[in-house]
Amino acid sequence: MRRYVNAMLSMLLIIGLLWSPLELKAEEQNQKEPIILIHGLGGWGRDELFGFKYWGGFKDIETNLNRQGYKTYTASIGPLSSNWDRATELYSYLKGGTVDYGEAHARAHGHARYGKTYSGAYSQWDNQHKVHFVGHSMGGQTARVLLQLLKEGSLEEREYYKQHPEVGISPLFEGNKDWVRSVTSIGTPHNGSTFADEETMSSFIKEFVLKIASLSGSNPETFGYDFKLEQWGLKRKQGESFLQYADRMLNSSVWKSKDVSAYDLTTAGSKELNQWVKTYDDVYYFSYTGDATYRSLLTGHSVPLLTMNPLMYLSGLHIGKFTRGYAEPFINGNWWPNDGLVSVVSSQYPIGQRNQLYAGNAQKGVWNYTATKYNWDHLDFIGIDLADTLGISDIYSFYNEVAGNIYRLPLN
Repeated sequence: MRRYVNAMLSMLLIIGLLWSPLELKAEEQNQKEPIILIHGLGGWGRDELFGFKYWGGFKDIETNLNRQGYKTYTASIGPLSSNWDRATELYSYLKGGTVDYGEAHARAHGHARYGKTYSGAYSQWDNQHKVHFVGHSMGGQTARVLLQLLKEGSLEEREYYKQHPEVGISPLFEGNKDWVRSVTSIGTPHNGSTFADEETMSSFIKEFVLKIASLSGSNPETFGYDFKLEQWGLKRKQGESFLQYADRMLNSSVWKSKDVSAYDLTTAGSKELNQWVKTYDDVYYFSYTGDATYRSLLTGHSVPLLTMNPLMYLSGLHIGKFTRGYAEPFINGNWWPNDGLVSVVSSQYPIGQRNQLYAGNAQKGVWNYTATKYNWDHLDFIGIDLADTLGISDIYSFYNEVAGNIYRLPLN
């Protein structure tokens, strides 16, 4: 018996010696590559809302990930800006410097070329110091746009620079930057949200922000929230209440532009984005999606579960029965199951791009979409939900899983 046990221990030791160095080498290298949390529509930074976190609510997802050994940064970019504008802001937030939206882009859309100046949260960011993007909701689209610009830059900006060399050009638009190891999207409308196709989107945004103010215990009148639309001349005025600021912002001409979140999140806007934003063979992609609806036996529509956040009940109901056969993308019953804001089929992967159901075997250049989390709504994924507040669910465990999948990736 002792010989048998010794033989087994010897075999386990040999296997461990052969396997562990490779596994540890990948994990140790990935530990040096930080996770960048990218908020979605209506999001905010860590220094806003008196400590009420976008990533966690009354909990703190960033701090928890750092405690687990996963170096993590929380980006703060325009909550209502277009994915292009947000991508350039995210670039400057990480690398440092003044946001450059691009001379050609700014002229085409009628806003200022330059924005806020950042010190650089991860100024060493380059080919040898890569990052992992984790985006919730629109944050997943923003991550993809920034990756596209890093890889290939902008032909329009380069052509404009050739014609007008005196204006200069941001290094971002020159491309040739392999700076990203992986992209993870959580509840991201890769193919748009049919609710965003409705003209009620702007009023929903205001209502959403006001509800967040209530959740955080803030007074909506004096609410410390910044829409970060300075490029459009929409900076909050001294002494201006939040409600006055919000009304002025929502009545601005910016909403008639395509260079804004309200368009990017539509099915048409997302289709345009998917036509030029690629999936790259040297990058890993993950996606997580939720379904907070059930199929009505009476109508066949997808109806919100009682546990869905009330703020999204009407939008979930709309998505759960919306159809369209007169314009692409055609919308049928496959689009009905949703998390309150995004259809399951929209958040799994961009239509037409390579994909596979993830079962621990991540592939590069493929959307590794995970099994749909039933009874999870759009806000559950960032811990702003009653269940997590009461301790019924654990948002920390979910993000430990997300980070674990990222940090187990091979280096080659």
